[in-house]
This record gives sequence, C-alpha cells and structure tokens, in this order.
Amino acid sequence: MPLHRPPVAVLAAVALLAPAGPAVAASAASSSSPVASPVAAVSAASAASVTSAVSAASGDDGFTLTDPRITESSGLAASRAHPGVYWTHNDQDEPRVFAVDGRTGETVATVTLRGVGKPRDMEAISVGPDGYVYVGDIGDNLNGSWSHVWIYRFREPERLRDTAVDATQYTVRYEDGPRDAEALMVHPRTGRAYIASKNEEGGGLYEGPAKLSAEGVNVFRRVGEVPWVTDGAFSPDGTRLVLRGYFSARGYAWKDGRLGADDRVRAPILGQSESVTYTADGTALLFGTEGARSRVARVPVEGTGAAPSPDAPGGPSGTGGTGGTGAAGTGGGQAQGDGAPGGSAYTVGLLALGAALLLGLRRLRARGGKGGGGGAPGA
Repeated sequence: MPLHRPPVAVLAAVALLAPAGPAVAASAASSSSPVASPVAAVSAASAASVTSAVSAASGDDGFTLTDPRITESSGLAASRAHPGVYWTHNDQDEPRVFAVDGRTGETVATVTLRGVGKPRDMEAISVGPDGYVYVGDIGDNLNGSWSHVWIYRFREPERLRDTAVDATQYTVRYEDGPRDAEALMVHPRTGRAYIASKNEEGGGLYEGPAKLSAEGVNVFRRVGEVPWVTDGAFSPDGTRLVLRGYFSARGYAWKDGRLGADDRVRAPILGQSESVTYTADGTALLFGTEGARSRVARVPVEGTGAAPSPDAPGGPSGTGGTGGTGAAGTGGGQAQGDGAPGGSAYTVGLLALGAALLLGLRRLRARGGKGGGGGAPGA
C-alpha cells in the first residue's frame, strides 16, 4: 500500500526535535523514502524513553501479550466470568477474540464468532452485565466513509478453550452522520452501550438504545462532548467513565447516563495507546498498545487503597489522578502524558510528535484503500 508524504511542517518538526545520534543517522541514511527517515529518527530516539516510561509506570505489574497472532491489540476488557482474564482482539482480523491470562500474558482461549460478516475495523471490546461480550467494529479511518458500523455480541464461554460461538450482529448508525470511533463501553449496571467518536478537534459521546435490536438499525444519539478518544471503560460500579487518548486519559463522574465533572487520570506514555480497562475489582486501570508482544501497563486507581501516595518514597512521579480538571470538550491533558515518570518536556514532546506522525501515516495508509469488508452475517 503506497505511503503519502506527510505535511512539510511535520517533517521539519521531527527533524528539529530528533537528536542526530549515530543510530538516527544510520537509520536515516539507509532509506531514500521521504517518509522513512523521520519515522526511523523518531523510533530510534524514543524507543528507550517509551520502554522506560511504561516500565516505571507499571512496576512489576501488568503483562506482555505473548501470542504472535496479536499484533494490533485495539481493545481490552476484563472478563466477568473468569477473574484475571482479559479479552482483546486485533483491529484488522477475522471475527475472533483472544482471552489472555493477566498473570502471564498468554492466550488461554481463541473464540471465533459465527454468524457475522467480515469485520472492517474492530476497535473496541466491552463486557456487559448480561454475561455477554460486545465487540465494536466501529473504526472508520476515512472519517465518515461508512454509512453504518457494527457491534457483535456473544456470551462469555463457561470454559476457556479454543472454540467457535454464535454471535449476534447489530447495525449501528449515528444520529448526526458517519464518523470514526474506537471506544465502545457497555454500562455495568444498565447494560446500555455507548460509543465515543474520535476526532482531532474533539469527539462526541453517543448513547445507544436501551436495548440493541438485531432487526433494523440502532441509532446512537450524541449526549456529550469528549476529547480525542482511542478507548474507554466504565468503573465496575458504574459511577465513573475513563476515556483514554494517545497521550493522556481523563475520568468523568457518571450519573443518570450523562458525563459529570472530569479530572486527569494517571496514564503511561505508550507507543500507540489503543486500549484501557478497569480490573474486575476496580482497583487498577490497564492500558494497552498495539504491536507484537505489546505491553499492558497496570496503574493503581487512586483513592482505592491500591495506589501509593505521590509524595511517598517510591511513589509515582508526575501528576496525580485528580491533579486537575477541565471542560469535557477541551481535551484536557491531551498534549502530555499524565504521570509520565521523570518526563522532561523534550521527551514528552518527542513522544507526542512521534505518535502523531505514526497516526498520520496510519490514516494515510488507510486512505490508500482499506478493503470494503463487512457485510451481511455470513458474508
């Protein structure tokens, strides 16, 4: 798939920020592509910083996805039926999900979905109070090219083993027109589905019908304004919603189906931050990223007794989980990584720029011709 040249301003900014170390110079010299050199420079300059940030933020907790089939983990959800197990999936894949042991990172079951069409861009996963897993085939990197998207639903298996299960496919449309989205959240008390759209200038929070219907179209209506969002998760008690972006995360009070006051949430800086979920007991958040053998970082939730005080010896550095508030639609701390350990302005700026460039390249690749995919069940 052909790559398109990024804006000249982006390339210039990368060139100014990236240090001209031997590894960077060697990477740049080895390619004649106008895109490859900046990407190589950013990757070489930031790889060590990214690894250090994730390691320091998660300590000995978290896990690494060891399954070589999982290369684009785009969603993460704690199992209700199997404590300590997490569901994840690739964004470009056949209709299947993986159950992963949160202690070892090893896949303990692969579940293939029967009765649904070929997925286009699976971006999110959530577990509802009804004992079902919901998968959001809601990505649209062309930002409005699909007239509708889908949600797949299947019951959590009683036994964890490789299996095929019958799934239900729901057709979804947005009341105000097509859009890109990567976050699907099912409320743990009401079972209602919500989608957060993804847009550089701020997205929307969309509420689905009280009950999804496999017949006809399920219209999702905009009920709130949110920043750039790549995933989200409700707390197990349903009183809080966390939305994560590429560079930070925000938490919102949740009452009567609407967003309340928001605050900043500690989150590690990752190469391409794609997923977030609460642990089943609500004492920690898990943050995931794409890539082979990608790391899932565990961050204790402040106020639960699981998180050390920021002022305690060995406590986390950076901003605290309630270190600031902001308007829901402003994007809050999207320009930095909240709680990035020892994060200097240079490191954070370089990582942010690198992630932004990689995002731009991903979108440009998609513009080169993502498969139509999708279709009626069984297509």
